[in-house]
Amino acid sequence: MAGVMETVDQRTQLVGANRLELLLFRMEGPQIYGINVFKVKEVLQCPKLNLLPHSHPVVRGVAHLRMGIIPIMDLSMSTGGPMVSDLNNAFIIITEYNLKVQGFLVAGVERIVNLNWGDIHPPPKGTGREHYLTAVTQLDGKMIEIIDVEKVLAEVSPMNEAMSGDVVSEQVAERAKELHVLIVDDSKIARKQVTRCLEGVGVKVTALNDGRQAWEHLQEITDSGERIQDKYLMMISDIEMPEMDGYTLTTNVRKDPRIADFHIVLHTSLSGVFNKAMVEKVGANGFISKFNPDILGQEVVERIEQFQDGK
Repeated sequence: MAGVMETVDQRTQLVGANRLELLLFRMEGPQIYGINVFKVKEVLQCPKLNLLPHSHPVVRGVAHLRMGIIPIMDLSMSTGGPMVSDLNNAFIIITEYNLKVQGFLVAGVERIVNLNWGDIHPPPKGTGREHYLTAVTQLDGKMIEIIDVEKVLAEVSPMNEAMSGDVVSEQVAERAKELHVLIVDDSKIARKQVTRCLEGVGVKVTALNDGRQAWEHLQEITDSGERIQDKYLMMISDIEMPEMDGYTLTTNVRKDPRIADFHIVLHTSLSGVFNKAMVEKVGANGFISKFNPDILGQEVVERIEQFQDGK
């Protein structure tokens, strides 16, 4: 237990400091890619893969591991590249996204690096596969590309994005028409999913691409004399974002007395034992794992009901 708590403490030192750790890896070719270490459960030499009939073409098979039977996706094929060819020397990165465990087949694994989110930038246009990237950074003179894994998963294993009909009452739907929610997410597919869900509740939505955009937006409105709390019912923010992450965005809001009581919910594909400690440290009002439309919708409904009660 002491070891677990020490690890939690080490990880949470990154929270609010706008830092992240990336596991660097290669697909087919020399390009280096990165994935947030928080999403990685394990890295293994590629085991024997068993074919899965009628599966998506990028699913190279399933692996029988101690945590169960895990589907293994070829990350290169998933982003429009060639198949990882040398399985004898390949690796699988076991990850947890959206409360599901899956493996990504890659050609090689490099190392873990500690970076500042301020050095992570939106992908430049015209890079070929930029629609599969959420961000890029420079390291040792080389460009590191960060994959939009949520887009990959949405294409390979689409989830139900429809909200159940009983989540929103007529009274809440009527009240929602007058309310506005700010969402922040660097993934285009995630912004679309969240927007559709919230529009199903009935609220208006403003969507921004990263924490720095959101922070500047909040400051601009507040500096003009308008109360953020009057303009927006709440903010729903991703955690992993270039320029400024969701933890730092939340920390900045809590430090500004003009907007310190703004209602913030962190909505992320990150999961694991560190989340509760992180959310408590930065002072967010809540945490939701992506992407369950009923849970997200219910969170907004509860906030609308609180707003009706004057809280």
